[in-house]
Amino acid sequence: MNPTRRTVLIAAATAALMPPLSAEAAPKAAAATQPYASYWYPDSLPSGSPGTGITWRSLKSWRPADDPDLAFNASTVPLAARFTPAPANSTARAGQARIQSLVSFGPTSSNPSQGSATADYYALTHWAYIDELVFWGGSSGEGLILAPNAPIVDAAHRHGVPVLGNIFLPPVAYGGQLQWTRDLVQKDAAGRYPLAERLVAVAEAYGFDGWFVNAETSGGNSALGADMLGFLRELKTLAKGKGQRVTWYDSMTVNGSVSWQGALNSQNEAFFQAADDMFVDFRWTAAKLASSGQRAGQLGRNRYELWAGVDVESNGWNSSVNWDAIVPRDKAHVASVGFYRPEWTRNHLPADGRSPGDFHAADDRFWTGRSLDPSRPDATDSWRAPAVSVADRSTVSSVPFASVFNTGHGLRWYEDGEVTSDAPWNHMGLQDRLPSRRWVVHTDGRRPAVTFDFADAWRGGSSVLVDGPVDRAVLDLYATQVPITADTVIELTHRTDAGAVDVELAVAAAEPTTPGATPSYTYFPVTSGSGWQTATVRLTGLTGTVRAIGVRLTGTGQVKWRLGGIAVRNTAETPAAPTALRITGASGGDLRFAWNPAPGDVRHHTLHRLLPDGTRRFLGGTCQRAFFVGGLRPEQGEQEARFEVRAVGELYTTSDPATVTHRW
Repeated sequence: MNPTRRTVLIAAATAALMPPLSAEAAPKAAAATQPYASYWYPDSLPSGSPGTGITWRSLKSWRPADDPDLAFNASTVPLAARFTPAPANSTARAGQARIQSLVSFGPTSSNPSQGSATADYYALTHWAYIDELVFWGGSSGEGLILAPNAPIVDAAHRHGVPVLGNIFLPPVAYGGQLQWTRDLVQKDAAGRYPLAERLVAVAEAYGFDGWFVNAETSGGNSALGADMLGFLRELKTLAKGKGQRVTWYDSMTVNGSVSWQGALNSQNEAFFQAADDMFVDFRWTAAKLASSGQRAGQLGRNRYELWAGVDVESNGWNSSVNWDAIVPRDKAHVASVGFYRPEWTRNHLPADGRSPGDFHAADDRFWTGRSLDPSRPDATDSWRAPAVSVADRSTVSSVPFASVFNTGHGLRWYEDGEVTSDAPWNHMGLQDRLPSRRWVVHTDGRRPAVTFDFADAWRGGSSVLVDGPVDRAVLDLYATQVPITADTVIELTHRTDAGAVDVELAVAAAEPTTPGATPSYTYFPVTSGSGWQTATVRLTGLTGTVRAIGVRLTGTGQVKWRLGGIAVRNTAETPAAPTALRITGASGGDLRFAWNPAPGDVRHHTLHRLLPDGTRRFLGGTCQRAFFVGGLRPEQGEQEARFEVRAVGELYTTSDPATVTHRW
């Protein structure tokens, strides 16, 4: 990679879960420190001392049992299976180009393990187009090996997207030292590569899906190149045994030098063969990509295992890209797409005024295109958005399924339409499975605007807002593969804020026969009234499989209508309560909590403080079984604080609380 593009950032998660403790065995609370995502050097550390807030660690000496932050950092959501419904338009294709995203979510050091008290965050939601996420970053002064933090992995896994940690051996101009490359590929007395084993162990303990290897430190020779190749082969072999994967970056060549090829050729072919995929550097041309695809085929490999780098860090959708060289409209795709730093959609906005709504408007423009409707791409748009070329995917294939359209950040926290915390927040692990086609509206009349909105919500931090003229419009929500039984019902929680609108649930039991067509919906009336309303609809007359779910709105003018939640179920299920809630660390108003999850399906846990007046204040939620809260203070006259943790099921039903008190 050209070093002028490098902005060294992000962080990573340590993690493998703490062993469960009984209430009787709970140790006395130690000091409470903020847990952060982890980062390492391969073995040797820099000379001197780390900067403020930085901890230098050696991966070679990492042991799960020695990490006090394990329970805060390990993902708990398994990688979901995906399917591909009929494409939303006639140009999007399945089984050809895939999309990889290299994203920096935060700084390398001091990146909180479980979200933070700001809504200003790159809350990625367009997972339906992504096939691999790389937790990008690293810094010569902080650490080079990043394990993705748990909230990112949990959100990605819900949408069926594997997440890779990053190994960044920096260019010399950015502080890279060749010794760190030698450390990574060192061999033991038996000729094995101990850090390959350690990397696979980290990914297994933390619950993510493999590694992105980026060796850009120049000065190597053919012996180092051979060692890197041996290391990569062993890493892939060990990773495959654990269901993990390895992607190689087109940087180091087989002779040990760093020379970005912009192609698959004799200089990097051996590394490609030793990995699952390769990110082709930005120096590609149309001819280079064409020859690279042919060469991959000659090797018995799939040309779509090559990610053609598209640098959007500086200009986003204004970037100049030869799209026909990657994803031509009139013939088979040539290669896959590797987006470098698509978080431009957040970063280009004014830092002192960017709201969640501003971010999602920009992010929708990036992934969907200027039309903001993937069923109707704008042919005059020079930015060929992913929705134009790549078919979206879904993971909604079983019950129970529910969504409250939580994007993973918000200005407040809502429960049953009431604000239980007025503090801004972000935590990607709380993100729902979200509609993949944003936003497809079928109408012969006027088209209203559809957005995620943060001014009000049923639960979480956001709702879907339909705002504008409505004659008769059908909004696609989810592509599904849910079997219908006699007990299957769909619940819809909604509210009309302005205007008059009739609401119907739209359910299709068959795929559209042509791409971009409206599904063959059956419409069921939905009860309305003042305030938030939850209607339960039985799918009378439908059999087989639910293939699509939407809503039909019929009005006579300007409308503001909110969708707060949807659930598909056969039975109502409530999770059991967690046990052994305890405070494991306390430093003034900073507390560490831990608990034992109850058996059964639990989506996440919520932590509340019970105030002296009897109200409950939301402090946070997490998919893990430990949580940190900072900056608490006693209420007027309060001698001890009371806390509750509840399990939240897939249907957003909540358990009875586990409780604990903390004496000030």
